[in-house]
Amino acid sequence: MPSSTSVDRSPLPATAPAPAGRLRSNPWLTLCAVAFGLFMVQLDGSVVAIANPVIGSELHATTAQLQWVTNAYLLALAATLILGGKLGDRFGRRTYYLVGVVGFTLASVAIGLSGSIEGVVVFRALQGVFGGLLMPNTLGLLRAVFPPRRFGMAVGIWAMVSAVSTALGPIVGGLLVEHVSWESVFYINAPIGVAALLFSACVLPQSRNSTGRHRFDIPGVVLLALGLLCVVFGVVKGETWGWTSAGTLGAVAAGVLLLAVFGRYETRVEHPLLPMRLFRSRTLTVGAVITALNFFVMLGVIFFVMLYLQNVRGLTPVEAGVHTLPLSLASLVASPLGAALTQRFGARFTMPLGMLLQAAACFGMLTWQTDSSYATMWPPFVALGLGVGMVMAASSEAIVGSAPVSDGGVAGGLQATTLQIGGALGTSVLVSLISGRVGVTLTGELTAAGVPPALAQRLHEAKDAVAMGVAPVSADMPAGLRAAVAQGSGQAFLNGVHTAVVVTGLLCLAGAALAAVGVSRPAREPAAH
Repeated sequence: MPSSTSVDRSPLPATAPAPAGRLRSNPWLTLCAVAFGLFMVQLDGSVVAIANPVIGSELHATTAQLQWVTNAYLLALAATLILGGKLGDRFGRRTYYLVGVVGFTLASVAIGLSGSIEGVVVFRALQGVFGGLLMPNTLGLLRAVFPPRRFGMAVGIWAMVSAVSTALGPIVGGLLVEHVSWESVFYINAPIGVAALLFSACVLPQSRNSTGRHRFDIPGVVLLALGLLCVVFGVVKGETWGWTSAGTLGAVAAGVLLLAVFGRYETRVEHPLLPMRLFRSRTLTVGAVITALNFFVMLGVIFFVMLYLQNVRGLTPVEAGVHTLPLSLASLVASPLGAALTQRFGARFTMPLGMLLQAAACFGMLTWQTDSSYATMWPPFVALGLGVGMVMAASSEAIVGSAPVSDGGVAGGLQATTLQIGGALGTSVLVSLISGRVGVTLTGELTAAGVPPALAQRLHEAKDAVAMGVAPVSADMPAGLRAAVAQGSGQAFLNGVHTAVVVTGLLCLAGAALAAVGVSRPAREPAAH
């Protein structure tokens, strides 16, 4: 009996209406159209990190409020991604992609006009909801229009756009924050969104599944949304509450329990939100795990790299963005290269290779010190960009390419959900590791740098600031003492970074082994000629 997760080899779903006109019959124009929306969402995710300090200063936000600028978006996005893919599969992928573009654009403009930290948080959550409609349907549309032999390359270009836009965020954000305003970081989505809407409306074909009188899985929607909300909430609060605190463990445990109930329920309902049969594909399941790990590494590492470059090395946001340009350029090359390698050798080859490159990048960062030359920085950036881009292309192919065309939107939602959860985990877990190590070593490093022991003990109270790379210096300190505090604080921060990269590098090695063992060999018949 053939597996229920076998790939539908038709270039378009049998139920899709015939494309209207030559523009809508061209899959490459579909790829260009979804690239607009994807670029907007991914760029927004990384430019906000640069804008956060200025937002906090100008809107007089507390640290907790500032965290919710990111957390509200992550929570809303995680809760709606699979739902967005399912809505697109059933009612029209083009429709929900366009709704996502319009809503994301309007929410972005509303953030800039809000004038208060509460307004920013609310509209960031709305951004997350509309991003959840947009993101999965980019892959669902590609899965519907590209034949299998070209789908891998299409996903490679999709992954390239995703990786490059994420990596360009710090440069674009730095330029806008320095020379315009923090609001412009969100206003920039307006022209991109309008261009995406106009172009997509002209070229995107409509595709959906013929579901007849099938009922929509409302209980599944509620269970999945609540489960993901609890898990992501526990993860993003773990750093401030403590990973072993009752609040963190309770939130994560409640989320896992709800997700278990969801999985059980989905096997019993006739028309599930997320068909559990998809996970019979070992390649799809491993691809989802590796996707989460890939963005655990990328977003987590970029987060502390930006702290290192700006707060420890004293670079401006633009200078920090330029320093990470090798990462962007490597991503530009890696995604189509990863797609080509995956098409030739299969994800079983490309995913482990990408994870090994990321491990090399992490272990390479062990050489970084407070006064390291740029020659020690750019090689890990190149290795990280190459690794992330390759894994992105291969894991997207493994997840969406292993699902039937009829479940393309759901598979895209699954891929995007694991990506967001991995990114949230990466930032939270690595910040916790850095904070813990800073707390243990700060007093000793300050003393070793020449700070009097009594003052070093008092400065230990500023360990949270040091964990962000900020030295607790004041204007009334003598110049020599300020230099000693800065040196000791920077070294304590680097101690934390070194701990984080060792853990991350080991996770990458484990991911490479899992991909090598767990991903099926490509089932391609030998050529007859």
